[in-house]
Amino acid sequence: MNMPFVNELTTALDTDQIADLRSNVRGQVILPEDAEYESARLAWNLAVNQHPALIVIAADADDIAAALRFAALVDLDVTVQATGHGVARPATDCLLLITSELKGVQIDATARTAWVEAGVKWGAVLNAAQAVGLAPLLGSSPGVGAIGYTLGGGMGWLARKYGLAADSVLRFEVVLANGEKVSTSPTENADLFWALGGGGGAFAVVTGMEIKLYPVQTVYGGTLIYPAAAAREVLQFFREWSRYLPNEWTTSVAIMNLPPLPELPPFLSGQSVVMVNACYAGETRIGQMMAQAWMDWQAPLVNGFHEMPFSEVGTISNDPQDPMPGTSSGAWMNDLSDDAIETILRFALPAGGPPTLVKTEVRQAGGAMAITDTYERAYSHRQAPFVLQMVGVSPTPEAVEAVMSHARQFKAALGSHLTGGTYMNFLEGEEKYTSTRQSFEGDKAELLKGIKAKYDPLNRFNRALNLLPDSNGPFNKRPR
Repeated sequence: MNMPFVNELTTALDTDQIADLRSNVRGQVILPEDAEYESARLAWNLAVNQHPALIVIAADADDIAAALRFAALVDLDVTVQATGHGVARPATDCLLLITSELKGVQIDATARTAWVEAGVKWGAVLNAAQAVGLAPLLGSSPGVGAIGYTLGGGMGWLARKYGLAADSVLRFEVVLANGEKVSTSPTENADLFWALGGGGGAFAVVTGMEIKLYPVQTVYGGTLIYPAAAAREVLQFFREWSRYLPNEWTTSVAIMNLPPLPELPPFLSGQSVVMVNACYAGETRIGQMMAQAWMDWQAPLVNGFHEMPFSEVGTISNDPQDPMPGTSSGAWMNDLSDDAIETILRFALPAGGPPTLVKTEVRQAGGAMAITDTYERAYSHRQAPFVLQMVGVSPTPEAVEAVMSHARQFKAALGSHLTGGTYMNFLEGEEKYTSTRQSFEGDKAELLKGIKAKYDPLNRFNRALNLLPDSNGPFNKRPR
């Protein structure tokens, strides 16, 4: 039997203080010796191995405030986790604050808004909004946490039509590092509201957000599948096709190296293919006319384009719903030139050996995202035309390093085809933390550091992004 993880921070915690914390929260307080610890410490990404000094599973905002006051009392760093997607620094030697039990969703159909609590997954918001003919700006997977996704910007299947998830936020309710509960909006604590609009979760614990909803009930789209042998031509045709699309279209093209799975049909199981994914938020007849260009060019192996209720939008990407070990990297692209395409093919479909990456996807950006004033939110790189994501399965630390090494070489080979910027929602682990500056353009990183110093002066939330002015490395502790 594995012994519970014990460290100096855990053993130094005063039992009376722990008892006092337990008496002040409605949720759970879990220590390494408790039976629930092993399951509670896990992130959704099973490649993350973390051993917190203690875990608080909050039942409400008051629990969050109590947990943060306790952290300040015993001088513990704090990591916030709802679903466990998008982890940067693992929650070892700190307080892991889990918000997954805050599951409230309220829809105001008249105002076209939703109130979403900290632990809510997008699927719950989607279903509640669709019941009254409205849609949130969720991402490709309804199983991702709504707030964590939004704090990173949030580029989903309606992004070119309506913008980012962060652009739709009207108000955040948060708890500061000292346990104080405050509201943020364009007129109240406006600097913090600006920072949370794509600046990540290093400033406070968001307990809920009010967001705009949009009149979308039916969309046209899905997936076209082409053989890997046609990858070069598919990428080139995608480049030309997407160039003339109106903002109602949000699209991507992905090279997939599919594992041999029994649930896949034989022509896909263990095979490499190219997938064109798209969502058209407009009149179906018009979308069909524009999509016909693909059929006229070359018939796909599978034509999955069809009219669908927006409630089924998650079927476009078909992202994994169950926890798995994976590593993701990415970068903003200047172009999808022939030279860039050749580099993508070389790293996504390597000759003479098994592929390192399961997915290499290029998403079309622009549209409403680029129209928004670049300084309206902390989110950056709105003018880039494409964003690249690379994903690999990584069940061991060695596999994580292999994927990251491959990604680094991939990006180096792309060179000037990249803008130099990163999209934090596509990054994992140490890269997510160390790439903070690259995630923000101009003086936004410096502005965020000033807001960080104001609302979290002791850098209690130091496991999210690197916003310390005097940082000397990827895993610096906060000043004590």
